Amino acid sequence: MTSWHELRRDGLAADRKNLLNSEEGYHTSFVQDRLAGLEGPFIATSDYDHLVPDMIRQWIPGYYLTLGADGFGFSDTRAAARRHFLIDSHSMVVKTLQALADMGRIDRSYIAKAVEKYDLTNPNAGTSGEN
Repeated sequence: MTSWHELRRDGLAADRKNLLNSEEGYHTSFVQDRLAGLEGPFIATSDYDHLVPDMIRQWIPGYYLTLGADGFGFSDTRAAARRHFLIDSHSMVVKTLQALADMGRIDRSYIAKAVEKYDLTNPNAGTSGEN
């Protein structure tokens, strides 16, 4: 994602147009256009606070979950920090499985299997951010 802030500004601009110009028809945001017709779940992550991707929640259809480092920053390797805060690629897979289980689409046992497979509790097992 290049800019969560720009996506939010775009969503707010669409909302403003809809409020002030109702006779012109319904305006949609960039996010709404791209996700139209999709059910999700949608998972977003940020190296910053999880509230950053949460800024666009109102324009996301369906089930939306956010991950983030919650403002702690990085004091270890990027891969270890991302694993510690559960914002790396494997954590996103597990979070997606959790969302699918919450939605009744898969059995919850897949979550525990993925946590074990990816060694999610081990910060040194993280690989996201390594070059």
